[in-house]
Amino acid sequence: MKGTISRISGPVIIARGMKGSKMYDVVRVGGEALRGEIIRLEGEDAVIQVYEDTTGLTLGESVEDTERPLSVELGPGLLASIYDGVQRPLPELLRLSGDFIARGISAPGLNRERKWAFVPLVKSGDTVAPGDILGTVQEFHFEHRILVPPFVAGTVTEIRSGEFTVEETVCTLDNAIHLLMMQVWPVRIPRPHQKKLDPVLPLITGQRVFDCIFPVTKGGTAMIPGGFGTGKTVSEQTLAKWSDTQVVVYIGCGERGNEMTDVLEEFPLLVDPRTRLPLIQRTILIANTSNMPVAAREASIYTGITIAEYFRDMGYDVAVMADSTSRWGEALREVSGRLEEMPGEEGYPAYLSARLSAFYERAGRVVCLGSGERNGSVTVVGAVSPQGGDFSEPITQNTLRVVGTFWALDTNLAYRRHFPSVNWTRSYSLYLDNIAEWYTKNVAPDWREMRERCIYLLQKEVELQEIVQLVGPDALPESENVILEVTRMIREDFLQQSAYSDTDSFCPIEKQYLMLKVIMTYHASVIEAMNRGITLKQVRALPLRAGAERWSRSGQPGWS
Repeated sequence: MKGTISRISGPVIIARGMKGSKMYDVVRVGGEALRGEIIRLEGEDAVIQVYEDTTGLTLGESVEDTERPLSVELGPGLLASIYDGVQRPLPELLRLSGDFIARGISAPGLNRERKWAFVPLVKSGDTVAPGDILGTVQEFHFEHRILVPPFVAGTVTEIRSGEFTVEETVCTLDNAIHLLMMQVWPVRIPRPHQKKLDPVLPLITGQRVFDCIFPVTKGGTAMIPGGFGTGKTVSEQTLAKWSDTQVVVYIGCGERGNEMTDVLEEFPLLVDPRTRLPLIQRTILIANTSNMPVAAREASIYTGITIAEYFRDMGYDVAVMADSTSRWGEALREVSGRLEEMPGEEGYPAYLSARLSAFYERAGRVVCLGSGERNGSVTVVGAVSPQGGDFSEPITQNTLRVVGTFWALDTNLAYRRHFPSVNWTRSYSLYLDNIAEWYTKNVAPDWREMRERCIYLLQKEVELQEIVQLVGPDALPESENVILEVTRMIREDFLQQSAYSDTDSFCPIEKQYLMLKVIMTYHASVIEAMNRGITLKQVRALPLRAGAERWSRSGQPGWS
């Protein structure tokens, strides 16, 4: 089906003569065959957002409908790949066009020439259902499970073993369906599953403020809002490095080129602490920097979450790092303005909340399709970049309505070099009740009590600091000066953590609990001593406090 361009407005064009087209069909625009997507239909006119620079397009050029929605290729070869927002492999584009991506250039998402060793797990005569495992492919150290696509079932008439490309048939069913190692799935449609499970397993990140104070679960959602320089990108990169998931999908959505370059250069050099192998071997990177076309930025979020769902369906835990959803929202705003839609708050489209909700709702821990109960999860952590650190702006407020964990980054803490700069009075987690049983069984029965005491002391410190600023610390009774003493230990020795330290960048959950217990035990011991008539000055002179600090920082006992 072909039409012609009748109007051009930046990345948005209108094509005439497109009767019969469907929403979200991918089209080829102009003589250079620029990729685009239909986002509105008005009679025979189609409104199209183009994923590439539209400079040089002229009225009357042809527009061809491929009659397929924007889809991603799923199969062996995804791990360690670097894609743009519409799953074009950037290393291949570099080879084809040099340092600058040429317009209209395209490359398949999966390598068509490489052969993979396929090991079948079913035999001729077996009946297979959607989601069943046909066989496996070894990709680095990772067992890549080849699944029966959703909505496909039948009896196996032929199953092959050996080395094949992703386009070769490895299994034939009795209904003449030929199954490949590759699947193609529309990015805007969530992949199906049997049912969602309750979020009862914590996502262990090795970061004390995230794991012990404001935890998120596997299959949960979290947001990291903060102003410029508060450490959003470093926090997301740290979570990508250390979270206990099998696969990480890192989406650089509208990020500055230098930040994305740091990720691309650093990840191949990092070693996974669990497998002792390169971290890149379990990571997929989607790089859509701020100088790339704005329409592809909007698609990059869906590309990343669809790839994550594919690995989830194999029964793996996947973490999606979206950095940042603010720039994704800005892409929505720009396209909405080109469409001349009625603007909502601060110019964002009225459907901003619905789009954010639809994205975050694709997270979850599920029972996967297929025989034999396989559980997988997709955890979504989205960074938000509110202008001037204003958390009342629309992206932050609409995201707050749908996420379960809120890690509010504080500019004042960042200026004081306190990282992660998570503000403990504004942050929260809605998953505490869900994971309390896991922590009780696997960490300590009094974990919840220790955490609540810690939060209480930190909140009490905020009240006391207001008094100190007015009348000074000497006006406080010694019992309250003890609180200031202990909360300083909590802030400096427990909550503060260096992402660049070899010994402190990752802290096991057991050590986190013991560090907190040392500080809480010190607090209880001081209160008990003061009740016996010992002054705070005398307590400070003891080696007890220095020993407690040394233990909490190094993990080596300094007192008993």
